[in-house]
Order: sequence, then structure tokens, then C-alpha cells
Amino acid sequence: MNTINIQYYKHPYAEFILGSYQGKLCLCDFRYRKMRSAVDDRIKRILNAEFVEKSDDILVATQAQLEEYFFGERQVFDLPLLLAGTDFQQSVWNALSNIQYGDRATYQELAVSIGVVS
Repeated sequence: MNTINIQYYKHPYAEFILGSYQGKLCLCDFRYRKMRSAVDDRIKRILNAEFVEKSDDILVATQAQLEEYFFGERQVFDLPLLLAGTDFQQSVWNALSNIQYGDRATYQELAVSIGVVS
């Protein structure tokens, strides 16, 4: 079976779960949330993989870039991503990734940008 390397990253703002699969970040989410098991199960199912608590270069780089972001030293992330979701979810995540640092977008603006509403 394939494996998704995961690490827990605790920051004063929140605690995160980070996951990588085949050299790409596939999970960066709040560790404690209502839908935690549903999100984890979806990623495992899509990638046909199980979680293994193990560090790797991507997870180390992710933690470093998050630290830089939280300290105001980074505005753009440059990590390889693996978007494990439905086509709709992927379109939303891609639209979100196009929002520049310091900008904002409403849900309606996002929906228009992905063609859900006009």
C-alpha cells in the first residue's frame, strides 16, 4: 500500500496536520476540526494510501514556509502541491491559489471565477 507521510505542526495560532505524497504536499489543515476524519479518509481513498507519521523534505519545507508566513517574512508559498479532491474541489483550490497576498475575494467572486454562477 502507498503511504502519506504526516507530521503535526504546532504553532501558537493553531495546530496543523501536514501530509506529503510522492514529493508533493497533499494535506495542510487544522489538526482539530469537525470534519478531520472525513478529510483524511477522502485523501487516503483518492491516493489509495495510509498515513505514516514520518518526516520528509516536503514536510520540513512546509513547516519552514509556514513559520516564515506567520512571522510576516513570506507572502508566496512555493511548495509542490497534489490536490486530492473532486474536480470541483480542485477548481476552488486553484481559484483560491490565485488570490494574491493581502487581497480578498468573496464567495460570490470565487464562484464567478470558476463558472458556478455568472
